[in-house]
This record gives sequence, structure tokens and C-alpha cells, in this order.
Amino acid sequence: MQPTRLGQERSVVTPAARGYRMPAEWHRHESTWLAWPKDPETWPNRVPQVQALFLRMIEVLTQHEHVDLLVDDQETEAQIKAACRWPQAHNLRIHRIPTVDAWIRDYGPNFLLGPDGQLAFNHWSFNAWGDKYPPLRADARVPDALFPILGAERFTPGMILEGGAIDVNGTRVVMTTEQCLLNQNRNPHLDRAAIEHHLREFLGVEQVLWLGEGLIGDDTDGHVDDVARFVSADTIVCVNEEDSGDANYALLADNLRRLELARDPAGHPYRIVTLPMPGVIGGASGDRLPASYANFYIANGVVLLPVFGHATNDKRAAGTLQALFADRRVVSIPCEPLVWGLGAIHCVTQQQPAAGVTA
Repeated sequence: MQPTRLGQERSVVTPAARGYRMPAEWHRHESTWLAWPKDPETWPNRVPQVQALFLRMIEVLTQHEHVDLLVDDQETEAQIKAACRWPQAHNLRIHRIPTVDAWIRDYGPNFLLGPDGQLAFNHWSFNAWGDKYPPLRADARVPDALFPILGAERFTPGMILEGGAIDVNGTRVVMTTEQCLLNQNRNPHLDRAAIEHHLREFLGVEQVLWLGEGLIGDDTDGHVDDVARFVSADTIVCVNEEDSGDANYALLADNLRRLELARDPAGHPYRIVTLPMPGVIGGASGDRLPASYANFYIANGVVLLPVFGHATNDKRAAGTLQALFADRRVVSIPCEPLVWGLGAIHCVTQQQPAAGVTA
């Protein structure tokens, strides 16, 4: 099975033409992919806390599905196995595939399902968020390293795209932001129409919902998974800043307005549910961290919610999501150490849908 690149030759058939599409995150999973965190430049003086947080995520997830974890070496593998003492630890599968950093949402495979439930994946190009972190560009090789393990068909769109920049509803709609996808540091040779064409052809969608900007302090140039998420085919949760003096207030209000005006392909409005923000979280230097309750992760039977020590809004966010996910348990994961790396739970997870189940 050879990579497929749009425009490589006239006879190329894209995933959409073959009936493939990206399923929603709540589609049943085969597993969750993670990459073990270890970079002290990403988490200065916090790597042990972040690793403990990963073990907690693995403990919760393995109660419901497999977890596939990438590690650098045998020593790390042995240490993790020794720490995994819960009954469902057998659902953890460890692979010795080196990575530079843990943001597998952005550089990992973007999974698709075909009309008969067959698994495939897109290997989007990755330039470390507009060449901000050149050493991290090496993680672009991870989908190729996983190719022999997955045994799935691989498509190569030839466009730079991170997984956190898109969110789909499973019924042919994708949501993204102008700040990220139209940024000149990603695909300067592609205009909005060309980018939409790539999304339609490689995600199997019909509609692209464009939001404006992402959060202040987000070094990804505004990933959508920090501001708005689908929770069902017709329902979107959107973070809303209630403090009019906050730097995020105007941009989040604009996103909310766009969603309220949006219509699905059949002309119906979406149901919009707001989540609060966790307040200002930042370092001693005053840099704002992109802490957001929208960075949750939907797995089989459970939703992992990042919380940030806000006495009121942590509980409000958990209650809102629990009401939306009656068939899943919402588990709050304290993410103050993790967000120092400028991401949270959704950024470090990548779902692999269960094959044999149509999207």
C-alpha cells in the first residue's frame, strides 16, 4: 500500500472518493495512542509530575480500551511496566518508537474508516507549528514508524495540518480556525478554497465550519480543540470567557457568535453549549498559558477532563460535560503541570477507531 498524494498524478483516488471519512471522537475506539513525556524544555522542573499524570490517564483509559504507548527505550518501558499495578494494566501496549515530545495529537496518524469499517490513516505534513520548535519536526516521522504496526492503508495529503487544528462530528462536518489553517507559516501556497478542498478530500467531510482565533498563549496559532468541540452530530461545546476585561473575552465571543449563526448541511442550527474558562493561569514572567476545559478527550465509557484548580469552574465544566455524556463517566484530571507545556489532555492523545464498525 503506497502513500497517496493529492495532485501527484491524475489517477490518484483520495480517501473521500473511496468512501473513507474521519469518524467522530465518540465513535468506538480500538485504542488511545500516547507518547511518553520526558522533555525538560517542554516541562521545566515538572517532568515527574507530568509522567505521573500520564500514568493516571493510562489507568483510567485501560479500564475501557487499549492504550498504545510510544517509548524511547527498554529502560523506560521497564519503569512504566513496574508502575502499572492496576488490574487492567494488560490493556497497555508499549512500543519502542522514539519521539522528541508527547504531542501525538498533532504529529500522529489521523485515522479514517471506510464504508465497510476498514481502517486507514492520513499522514499530514508536520512542521512543528510553523517552525517554532525545529527539533520537534523530527516527530513527523511517527506515522511512518507506525505504518507496519497498524497494517492500514496510508494516505499522504501533502498539506501541513495538526490534529488539534480540526474537530469532526462524524457526519461530514469539520470545525477549525482561520488563525491556524490560514496562517502563512503552515501552507502559504494554499488559499482558503484549496485548504477546504484538502479537508473534504482527506477527511471525507462536506462542510467546513470556520471559527476565528484560538486562545491567548496558544503557541499552535489557535487550535480549535482549545475553544470548541463537537459532542454529538448537532451539538458543539464552546468556551466562553465571562470576564469582559479578560484578553480572551472578545475572541471567544466572536467564536460563539459564529457558531450561533452556523447551520448544518441540512440548514439546521447547531445546539451550542458553553463551558466556562478556568481563569488566568500563567508563569512568573506573566506569560498566559492556554488552559481550557475544551481540551477534554472522549474515550470508550469515559471523558477525561482537564481541570486547573479553579474551585468553581472546574466543577461547572465537569457538570456540563457529564450532562452531555450520559453514557460516559467524566473523570477530572488535574492538569496544571501539563499545561505548562502549552497543551493538555486532548493534545497528548490520539484515538484509533475500532475497525469493522462503520463511521
